[in-house]
Amino acid sequence: MNITVIGAGAIGGHIAAKLAAAGERVKVVARGEHLKAIRERGLTLKENGEEIVTRVEATDRIAEAGGADLVVLGVKAHQLTPIAAELASILTPSTTLMTTQNGMPWWYFHKHGRPHEGVRLESVDPGGVIARNLPIDAIVAAISYQAAEIEAPGVIRHIEGHRLPVAEIDGQKTDRIAAVSELFTRAGFKSSVLADVRTEIWTKLWGNLTFNPISALTHATLEDLCRFPRTRALATAMMQEAQSVGEAFGIRFRLSIDKRIAGAESIGAHKTSMLQDIEHGRATEIDALLGSVIELARLVNVPTPHLDAIYAVTKLLGETVARSGSGLSLTRQ
Repeated sequence: MNITVIGAGAIGGHIAAKLAAAGERVKVVARGEHLKAIRERGLTLKENGEEIVTRVEATDRIAEAGGADLVVLGVKAHQLTPIAAELASILTPSTTLMTTQNGMPWWYFHKHGRPHEGVRLESVDPGGVIARNLPIDAIVAAISYQAAEIEAPGVIRHIEGHRLPVAEIDGQKTDRIAAVSELFTRAGFKSSVLADVRTEIWTKLWGNLTFNPISALTHATLEDLCRFPRTRALATAMMQEAQSVGEAFGIRFRLSIDKRIAGAESIGAHKTSMLQDIEHGRATEIDALLGSVIELARLVNVPTPHLDAIYAVTKLLGETVARSGSGLSLTRQ
């Protein structure tokens, strides 16, 4: 299968390297020193004490990455709008487009079959640019549970997790989604086919909307913020509010809040992706992770005071870091 990964960062790079190591034909879209290193030395994956170097075709132009049977969107949610039109130019009627973004996806109310069908969330698709450019019938979903980081240009270090369940967004079991599941299973992922992708989205989002902003604000790792009584209590309050929002849209949460927090704590001294973004001066995913849930809450009149407060201060933090032109890190060098 010909595969293009748009955005070969930590998660996209991990996916690209695993697929290439399994013998698939892989192109990646990357930029800067990361792109240069991939072109010169290949894409290196550090995993399970081993270093695997794969050769992949690499470019910084989406227009040069066409001809794929499967396009994997490895960019973050807020990075989709600027590339939507260019991305549309490489899609054919037979191309499958796989979303892996954290947070509430722009297509959440498409093929939904419930109240609010077709509603657009401004927080994740401002102005409707994404929906206008990306054909909904091309979309399949993947929920990424990997933790990884770019250790150096061209080098991806896998921290933990291989779960990558996939789904048609209407929940159908199609030949297409079966083929995608088999592809990722061959590459070493745990890639089951989901019948209810929206519940899975909420299960992951439940933690991300909580731990990412608290971590970004405090510069604490997952185990530290889960063990400190006051931030653990804050996480609990945020998750209670988010659960009320999800339940208003028919979601049933399979885990207790205590178990969800314990799962995050078990990951250990891991910096969330949002904290890494703040440290490196990058834009955060705060709108997709938390702004979207607040927007949903307004649709169903669910109060979210803790979510509102954390969203406000994290949003300001992100804008302050962006204006400064540099990252903010409390880690000693």
